[in-house]
Amino acid sequence: MTKRCEWCGSDPLYVAYHDDEWGVQVHDDRRLFEFLVLEGAQAGLSWLTILRKRENYRNAMDSFDVERIAAYGPRDIRRLLDDPGIVRNRLKIEATIRNARGVLSIRDEYGTLDAFLWRYVDGTPVRNAWTRMAEVPAKTKQSDQMSKDLRARGFNFVGSTICYAFMQAVGMVNDHVTDCFRYMEIAKGEPGAGILHRALPGRGGAVT
Repeated sequence: MTKRCEWCGSDPLYVAYHDDEWGVQVHDDRRLFEFLVLEGAQAGLSWLTILRKRENYRNAMDSFDVERIAAYGPRDIRRLLDDPGIVRNRLKIEATIRNARGVLSIRDEYGTLDAFLWRYVDGTPVRNAWTRMAEVPAKTKQSDQMSKDLRARGFNFVGSTICYAFMQAVGMVNDHVTDCFRYMEIAKGEPGAGILHRALPGRGGAVT
């Protein structure tokens, strides 16, 4: 029987996310922004709830096009608040717009969001070796610093635990437990581990 991290349970959507995405390196700006938005939207909710709404988010938010979202105004906020396919929380919606504008500022300074975010692990994924999920931390010094820096730039819903969940999702850290079949695949870069350099249609944490 295939051994997986126990957190993904048996829901097909959750299992597919675990097998295909969680811990895989992401270097595409739009995809990175998507994960920032979704991890923030998760606050107070389950990640499975967000995965089930993921396609609705893509449809409602212009496929996470940063430039378009940064230009959203009151009419867009009303539209999103009326959309039952996403989390209809005004603070989270307004944070998404504010964060998109923050990404544009980061790009002006660093060239890409990818370059800015991957600095926190010096461009190389942290390979952990947890044997039990209870050992996996909720946050680290790196996520603390990422959260501090993003907040200083006006980002919201970027607490340290949200940032660490983001880091896990986009492959900045390998937090699969060591007996999970994905642990060594990702650690060795074997087929299926992959690196996502561009936004792809796909399936699909922690909160502060």
